[in-house]
Amino acid sequence: MKKVFSQIISLVMAVLVLASTVSWTVDKHLCMGRVMDISFFAHAEDCGMESAIATLDSEDYQNPCCEDESFTIEGQDHLKLTWSDLDLDHQVFLVAFAQSYIDLFVPLEKLPVPNEKYPPPILIRDIHVLDQVFLI
Repeated sequence: MKKVFSQIISLVMAVLVLASTVSWTVDKHLCMGRVMDISFFAHAEDCGMESAIATLDSEDYQNPCCEDESFTIEGQDHLKLTWSDLDLDHQVFLVAFAQSYIDLFVPLEKLPVPNEKYPPPILIRDIHVLDQVFLI
């Protein structure tokens, strides 16, 4: 379960980095105030009203009902961060986090015994024999 969750998070982060670095261009075609077509990365198709008006004989007529809008969202070009870009608090945090994370995977030669320095109590009498309780 943990492995699947980490793979999903990795995939989401990869898509997020891809989406933030790509420049997005959205083109809309409006006809009488209504959105007729939306297109990403290309020109939006018109509604056909312009071709119908072009067949009319009047050359002075301008098309007031159709309008094309487009806007571009620029992606990030500079993704490489340097150590000097971070302030001192972030540097200290990153060093401490990396060191504590690496220490999680250091194998222990011998597991620590919490009561190693404390001797067991001295038995004066054998309680099992006194109470006549025996494991069979």
